[in-house]
Amino acid sequence: MPETTSARLLRLLSLLQTHRDWTGTELAERLDITTRTVRRDVDRLRELGYPVHAVRGPVGGYRLGAGAALPPLLLDDDEAVAVTVGLQATATGGIAGLEETSLRALTKVEQVLPARLRHRVDALRGAVVTVPPRSAAAVDPGTLTAVSAAVRAAETLRFDYRGHTGTESRRSVEPHRIVHWHDKWYLVGWDTDRADWRTFRVDRISPRTPNGRRFTHRPSPDGDVVAYLRRTMGFAMWPYRSVLRVHLPAEDLAGRLQGIVTPIDEHTCRLEMGSDSYPLVALTVAALDVDFEVESPPELADAVRTLAARFTRAT
Repeated sequence: MPETTSARLLRLLSLLQTHRDWTGTELAERLDITTRTVRRDVDRLRELGYPVHAVRGPVGGYRLGAGAALPPLLLDDDEAVAVTVGLQATATGGIAGLEETSLRALTKVEQVLPARLRHRVDALRGAVVTVPPRSAAAVDPGTLTAVSAAVRAAETLRFDYRGHTGTESRRSVEPHRIVHWHDKWYLVGWDTDRADWRTFRVDRISPRTPNGRRFTHRPSPDGDVVAYLRRTMGFAMWPYRSVLRVHLPAEDLAGRLQGIVTPIDEHTCRLEMGSDSYPLVALTVAALDVDFEVESPPELADAVRTLAARFTRAT
Protein backbone atom coordinates (compact mmCIF):
# COMPACT_ATOMS: atom_id res chain seq x y z
CA MET A 1 0.00 0.00 0.00
CA PRO A 2 1.56 3.34 -1.02
CA GLU A 3 2.59 5.70 1.72
CA THR A 4 0.09 8.38 0.63
CA THR A 5 -2.70 5.83 0.96
CA SER A 6 -1.55 4.89 4.49
CA ALA A 7 -1.57 8.53 5.56
CA ARG A 8 -5.03 8.96 4.05
CA LEU A 9 -6.33 5.91 5.91
CA LEU A 10 -5.09 7.38 9.18
CA ARG A 11 -6.88 10.66 8.44
CA LEU A 12 -10.05 8.75 7.57
CA LEU A 13 -9.82 6.72 10.77
CA SER A 14 -9.31 9.90 12.79
CA LEU A 15 -12.55 11.34 11.36
CA LEU A 16 -14.52 8.13 12.02
CA GLN A 17 -13.31 8.04 15.65
CA THR A 18 -15.18 11.28 16.41
CA HIS A 19 -18.30 9.14 17.10
CA ARG A 20 -20.58 10.70 14.49
CA ASP A 21 -22.07 9.63 11.19
CA TRP A 22 -20.26 10.78 8.06
CA THR A 23 -21.70 10.77 4.58
CA GLY A 24 -19.47 9.61 1.78
CA THR A 25 -19.57 13.09 0.28
CA GLU A 26 -18.46 14.71 3.57
CA LEU A 27 -15.53 12.32 3.90
CA ALA A 28 -14.55 12.85 0.27
CA GLU A 29 -14.51 16.63 0.75
CA ARG A 30 -12.50 16.41 3.97
CA LEU A 31 -9.92 14.07 2.43
CA ASP A 32 -9.95 15.66 -1.04
CA ILE A 33 -10.74 12.37 -2.76
CA THR A 34 -13.68 10.87 -4.65
CA THR A 35 -16.57 9.01 -3.00
CA ARG A 36 -15.41 5.90 -4.84
CA THR A 37 -12.02 6.19 -3.12
CA VAL A 38 -13.81 6.65 0.20
CA ARG A 39 -15.64 3.35 -0.33
CA ARG A 40 -12.37 1.62 -1.24
CA ASP A 41 -10.58 3.05 1.83
CA VAL A 42 -13.45 1.99 4.09
CA ASP A 43 -13.08 -1.56 2.77
CA ARG A 44 -9.35 -1.43 3.59
CA LEU A 45 -10.12 -0.33 7.16
CA ARG A 46 -12.54 -3.23 7.50
CA GLU A 47 -9.83 -5.62 6.32
CA LEU A 48 -7.59 -4.22 9.09
CA GLY A 49 -10.22 -5.03 11.70
CA TYR A 50 -12.01 -1.71 12.08
CA PRO A 51 -15.81 -2.23 12.23
CA VAL A 52 -16.97 0.55 9.90
CA HIS A 53 -20.75 0.29 9.55
CA ALA A 54 -22.71 1.61 6.60
CA VAL A 55 -25.56 3.91 7.67
CA ARG A 56 -28.75 3.46 5.70
CA GLY A 57 -30.74 6.44 4.50
CA PRO A 58 -31.35 8.71 1.54
CA VAL A 59 -27.82 10.11 1.79
CA GLY A 60 -26.00 7.14 3.28
CA GLY A 61 -22.87 7.28 5.36
CA TYR A 62 -20.43 5.57 7.67
CA ARG A 63 -19.98 5.06 11.41
CA LEU A 64 -17.20 3.37 13.40
CA GLY A 65 -18.66 0.74 15.72
CA ALA A 66 -17.42 -1.87 18.18
CA GLY A 67 -16.03 -5.12 16.84
CA ALA A 68 -15.18 -8.58 18.12
CA ALA A 69 -11.45 -7.84 18.30
CA LEU A 70 -9.53 -4.73 19.31
CA PRO A 71 -7.95 -3.07 16.25
CA PRO A 72 -5.08 -0.57 16.44
CA LEU A 73 -6.13 2.69 18.09
CA LEU A 74 -5.41 6.21 16.91
CA LEU A 75 -4.78 8.57 19.84
CA ASP A 76 -3.94 12.24 19.89
CA ASP A 77 -1.10 13.52 22.12
CA ASP A 78 -3.20 14.25 25.22
CA GLU A 79 -5.05 10.93 24.94
CA ALA A 80 -1.78 8.99 24.66
CA VAL A 81 -0.37 10.68 27.77
CA ALA A 82 -3.64 10.08 29.67
CA VAL A 83 -3.64 6.36 28.78
CA THR A 84 -0.01 6.00 29.84
CA VAL A 85 -0.53 7.73 33.18
CA GLY A 86 -3.70 5.72 33.79
CA LEU A 87 -1.89 2.44 33.17
CA GLN A 88 0.87 3.49 35.57
CA ALA A 89 -1.74 4.17 38.26
CA THR A 90 -3.46 0.80 37.67
CA ALA A 91 -0.14 -1.02 37.93
CA THR A 92 0.15 0.06 41.58
CA GLY A 93 -2.56 -2.40 42.61
CA GLY A 94 -6.15 -2.45 43.82
CA ILE A 95 -7.57 -5.05 41.44
CA ALA A 96 -6.01 -8.50 41.67
CA GLY A 97 -4.24 -9.66 38.53
CA LEU A 98 -4.38 -6.32 36.71
CA GLU A 99 -0.95 -5.12 37.86
CA GLU A 100 0.95 -7.42 35.50
CA THR A 101 -1.53 -6.84 32.66
CA SER A 102 -1.25 -3.08 33.10
CA LEU A 103 2.54 -3.28 33.03
CA ARG A 104 2.45 -5.26 29.77
CA ALA A 105 0.10 -2.74 28.19
CA LEU A 106 2.17 0.15 29.52
CA THR A 107 5.32 -1.30 27.94
CA LYS A 108 3.60 -1.55 24.55
CA VAL A 109 2.32 2.02 24.72
CA GLU A 110 5.65 3.49 25.81
CA GLN A 111 7.48 1.67 23.00
CA VAL A 112 5.53 3.58 20.35
CA LEU A 113 5.34 6.98 22.07
CA PRO A 114 7.03 9.78 20.11
CA ALA A 115 9.98 11.39 21.88
CA ARG A 116 8.02 14.58 22.66
CA LEU A 117 5.33 12.56 24.48
CA ARG A 118 7.84 10.33 26.22
CA HIS A 119 9.39 13.44 27.75
CA ARG A 120 5.98 14.52 29.10
CA VAL A 121 5.33 11.08 30.59
CA ASP A 122 8.83 10.92 32.11
CA ALA A 123 8.29 14.36 33.65
CA LEU A 124 5.08 13.17 35.27
CA ARG A 125 6.70 9.97 36.49
CA GLY A 126 9.56 11.90 38.04
CA ALA A 127 7.31 14.42 39.77
CA VAL A 128 4.53 12.16 41.05
CA VAL A 129 4.88 9.78 43.98
CA THR A 130 2.31 6.97 44.18
CA VAL A 131 1.42 5.75 47.65
CA PRO A 132 0.51 2.04 47.52
CA PRO A 133 -2.82 0.98 49.05
CA ARG A 134 -2.73 0.64 52.83
CA SER A 135 -4.68 -2.58 52.68
CA ALA A 136 -3.45 -5.75 51.02
CA ALA A 137 -7.05 -6.67 50.12
CA ALA A 138 -7.46 -6.64 46.34
CA VAL A 139 -10.64 -7.11 44.36
CA ASP A 140 -11.02 -10.07 42.04
CA PRO A 141 -11.65 -8.61 38.56
CA GLY A 142 -14.23 -11.34 37.84
CA THR A 143 -16.25 -10.30 40.88
CA LEU A 144 -15.98 -6.63 39.95
CA THR A 145 -17.15 -7.43 36.42
CA ALA A 146 -20.07 -9.57 37.65
CA VAL A 147 -21.26 -6.88 40.04
CA SER A 148 -20.90 -4.17 37.38
CA ALA A 149 -22.90 -6.26 34.90
CA ALA A 150 -25.69 -6.72 37.45
CA VAL A 151 -25.80 -2.94 38.04
CA ARG A 152 -26.08 -2.26 34.32
CA ALA A 153 -28.62 -5.02 33.67
CA ALA A 154 -30.67 -4.07 36.78
CA GLU A 155 -30.64 -7.68 37.98
CA THR A 156 -30.81 -8.67 41.64
CA LEU A 157 -27.41 -9.85 42.83
CA ARG A 158 -27.25 -12.98 45.00
CA PHE A 159 -24.00 -13.52 46.87
CA ASP A 160 -22.29 -14.91 49.95
CA TYR A 161 -20.79 -12.17 52.10
CA ARG A 162 -18.04 -12.23 54.70
CA GLY A 163 -18.43 -9.45 57.28
CA HIS A 164 -15.54 -7.64 58.95
CA THR A 165 -15.80 -10.04 61.91
CA GLY A 166 -15.62 -13.06 59.60
CA THR A 167 -19.34 -13.84 59.87
CA GLU A 168 -20.75 -15.42 56.71
CA SER A 169 -24.18 -14.49 55.36
CA ARG A 170 -26.17 -14.89 52.17
CA ARG A 171 -27.49 -11.67 50.61
CA SER A 172 -29.98 -10.66 47.94
CA VAL A 173 -29.31 -7.09 46.82
CA GLU A 174 -30.48 -4.73 44.10
CA PRO A 175 -27.05 -3.32 43.12
CA HIS A 176 -27.04 0.46 42.69
CA ARG A 177 -23.47 1.70 42.29
CA ILE A 178 -19.86 0.57 42.78
CA VAL A 179 -17.67 3.10 44.60
CA HIS A 180 -13.87 3.25 44.90
CA TRP A 181 -13.35 4.76 48.35
CA HIS A 182 -10.04 5.00 50.25
CA ASP A 183 -8.26 2.24 48.30
CA LYS A 184 -11.21 -0.16 48.59
CA TRP A 185 -14.16 -1.06 46.35
CA TYR A 186 -17.70 -0.95 47.74
CA LEU A 187 -21.11 -1.94 46.45
CA VAL A 188 -24.03 0.27 47.46
CA GLY A 189 -27.36 -1.52 47.04
CA TRP A 190 -30.85 -2.13 48.36
CA ASP A 191 -30.86 -5.23 50.59
CA THR A 192 -34.18 -6.89 49.73
CA ASP A 193 -34.29 -9.00 52.91
CA ARG A 194 -33.64 -6.03 55.22
CA ALA A 195 -35.59 -3.52 53.10
CA ASP A 196 -32.86 -0.91 53.47
CA TRP A 197 -29.71 0.44 51.82
CA ARG A 198 -26.49 -1.37 52.64
CA THR A 199 -22.80 -1.03 51.72
CA PHE A 200 -20.63 -4.09 51.01
CA ARG A 201 -16.90 -4.53 50.48
CA VAL A 202 -16.55 -6.03 46.99
CA ASP A 203 -13.50 -8.09 48.00
CA ARG A 204 -15.74 -9.89 50.54
CA ILE A 205 -18.43 -10.75 47.97
CA SER A 206 -18.72 -14.22 46.40
CA PRO A 207 -21.39 -13.99 43.66
CA ARG A 208 -23.89 -16.80 43.21
CA THR A 209 -25.30 -17.57 39.78
CA PRO A 210 -27.63 -17.00 38.16
CA ASN A 211 -28.69 -13.50 39.15
CA GLY A 212 -32.18 -12.92 40.53
CA ARG A 213 -35.13 -11.02 39.11
CA ARG A 214 -34.83 -7.72 37.28
CA PHE A 215 -35.73 -4.52 39.10
CA THR A 216 -36.18 -0.81 38.53
CA HIS A 217 -33.35 1.30 39.92
CA ARG A 218 -34.33 3.33 42.98
CA PRO A 219 -33.28 6.96 43.47
CA SER A 220 -29.85 7.23 45.10
CA PRO A 221 -29.86 7.13 48.91
CA ASP A 222 -29.64 10.61 50.44
CA GLY A 223 -30.16 11.87 46.89
CA ASP A 224 -26.50 11.19 46.12
CA VAL A 225 -24.34 8.09 46.63
CA VAL A 226 -21.32 10.14 47.73
CA ALA A 227 -23.38 11.99 50.34
CA TYR A 228 -24.75 8.65 51.58
CA LEU A 229 -21.26 7.20 51.94
CA ARG A 230 -19.96 10.29 53.71
CA ARG A 231 -22.78 9.92 56.24
CA THR A 232 -22.64 6.17 56.75
CA MET A 233 -18.92 5.52 56.34
CA GLY A 234 -17.68 8.84 57.61
CA PHE A 235 -19.78 8.84 60.80
CA ALA A 236 -22.45 6.23 61.44
CA MET A 237 -20.23 3.15 60.97
CA TRP A 238 -17.66 4.17 63.60
CA PRO A 239 -17.94 3.00 67.24
CA TYR A 240 -17.12 6.50 68.63
CA ARG A 241 -19.17 9.40 67.31
CA SER A 242 -18.53 13.04 68.08
CA VAL A 243 -20.31 16.34 67.36
CA LEU A 244 -18.46 19.66 67.58
CA ARG A 245 -19.12 23.31 66.78
CA VAL A 246 -16.15 24.67 64.81
CA HIS A 247 -15.48 28.38 64.38
CA LEU A 248 -14.75 28.14 60.68
CA PRO A 249 -16.98 28.56 57.59
CA ALA A 250 -18.27 25.22 56.36
CA GLU A 251 -16.67 25.65 52.95
CA ASP A 252 -13.26 26.18 54.58
CA LEU A 253 -13.55 23.02 56.69
CA ALA A 254 -14.99 20.67 54.09
CA GLY A 255 -12.32 18.41 52.64
CA ARG A 256 -9.76 19.02 55.39
CA LEU A 257 -10.82 15.91 57.32
CA GLN A 258 -13.30 13.05 57.13
CA GLY A 259 -16.69 13.88 58.60
CA ILE A 260 -20.04 15.54 57.99
CA VAL A 261 -19.84 19.34 57.85
CA THR A 262 -23.06 21.36 58.22
CA PRO A 263 -23.16 25.18 58.09
CA ILE A 264 -24.52 26.98 61.18
CA ASP A 265 -23.89 30.53 59.98
CA GLU A 266 -21.31 32.23 57.77
CA HIS A 267 -18.61 31.92 60.45
CA THR A 268 -19.27 28.55 62.15
CA CYS A 269 -20.27 25.02 61.26
CA ARG A 270 -21.13 21.71 62.92
CA LEU A 271 -18.72 18.82 62.50
CA GLU A 272 -19.81 15.20 62.99
CA MET A 273 -16.91 12.76 63.15
CA GLY A 274 -16.52 9.05 63.62
CA SER A 275 -13.37 7.49 65.00
CA ASP A 276 -11.77 4.61 66.87
CA SER A 277 -11.35 6.74 70.02
CA TYR A 278 -12.25 10.13 71.49
CA PRO A 279 -8.60 11.13 72.14
CA LEU A 280 -7.97 10.70 68.41
CA VAL A 281 -10.86 13.08 67.63
CA ALA A 282 -9.46 15.61 70.13
CA LEU A 283 -6.03 15.51 68.51
CA THR A 284 -7.48 15.75 64.98
CA VAL A 285 -9.63 18.78 65.74
CA ALA A 286 -6.83 20.46 67.73
CA ALA A 287 -4.65 20.21 64.64
CA LEU A 288 -7.11 22.46 62.77
CA ASP A 289 -5.75 25.40 64.85
CA VAL A 290 -9.21 27.00 65.22
CA ASP A 291 -11.59 27.46 68.15
CA PHE A 292 -14.23 24.80 68.73
CA GLU A 293 -16.71 23.54 71.35
CA VAL A 294 -17.71 19.98 72.13
CA GLU A 295 -21.44 19.38 71.73
CA SER A 296 -21.44 15.64 72.40
CA PRO A 297 -20.67 13.24 73.94
CA PRO A 298 -19.33 13.99 77.45
CA GLU A 299 -16.52 11.46 76.89
CA LEU A 300 -15.12 13.66 74.13
CA ALA A 301 -15.11 16.67 76.47
CA ASP A 302 -13.14 14.58 78.98
CA ALA A 303 -10.65 13.64 76.27
CA VAL A 304 -10.19 17.31 75.33
CA ARG A 305 -9.60 18.30 78.98
CA THR A 306 -7.03 15.51 79.37
CA LEU A 307 -5.25 16.61 76.22
CA ALA A 308 -5.28 20.28 77.36
CA ALA A 309 -3.78 19.33 80.73
CA ARG A 310 -1.06 17.31 79.04
CA PHE A 311 -0.19 20.21 76.73
CA THR A 312 -0.15 22.59 79.71
CA ARG A 313 2.29 20.37 81.58
CA ALA A 314 4.46 20.18 78.50
CA THR A 315 4.95 23.95 78.52
